[in-house]
Amino acid sequence: QLQPVESGGGLVQSGGSLKLSCALSGFDLDSYSIKWFRQVPGKEREGVACVSRSGGLIDYADAVKGRFTISRDTAKKTVSLQMNSLNPDDTAIYLCAAATIDYCFSDNPRLYDYWGQGTQVTVSS
Repeated sequence: QLQPVESGGGLVQSGGSLKLSCALSGFDLDSYSIKWFRQVPGKEREGVACVSRSGGLIDYADAVKGRFTISRDTAKKTVSLQMNSLNPDDTAIYLCAAATIDYCFSDNPRLYDYWGQGTQVTVSS
C-alpha cells in the first residue's frame, strides 16, 4: 500500500532550522504532486509548500516564503522541506501528501489521496 513516510521533526529553538523528509517508496513522482501540510490541534490543516508532478511548479504559503524550501529527488523518491528561521508559530505536525494533480496550489486536503502519519515540529521561544 502506498504511503508517504515523514521524518526529521523535533524540538528546536526559535531561529533554528530543521529539514523534513518525505519518503515516497512506490510512487512515481512524475505522476504525483507532493504537498507539505501542517496541523495544529483545533485549527484547519494548512498547506505549507508543494511541488507539482512536473517538477516545474513550486508554491509556498505566505507565512513560510523566504524561510522554507521544498525540493524533490525523483531518483531517491523523496521530497524534502528545509525550514529556516523557525518561530513558535511553526509548531505543528507536518504531513506529506500526494495527489495525481497537475497543480498543487489548492490547500483542499480532499484533493490528496495519500497521506503520511506526520512528524512533530516544536519550536521553543
